[in-house]
Amino acid sequence: MKEIKCVKYDRICIDCGECDEFCDLNPEKKCDSCGKCISTDKNYKIIKITKIIEK
Repeated sequence: MKEIKCVKYDRICIDCGECDEFCDLNPEKKCDSCGKCISTDKNYKIIKITKIIEK
């Protein structure tokens, strides 16, 4: 099994969950990609990608 480097600290990933993204509408909830934060009545949507995590 390949060791994964932690994205927040200088160590191997210990699956602590600190890097998991939280909901923009409810910061106490873990993001489940529901899409409610990007709901709009406009004809277009823009999503800004701030980081990519490879596992």
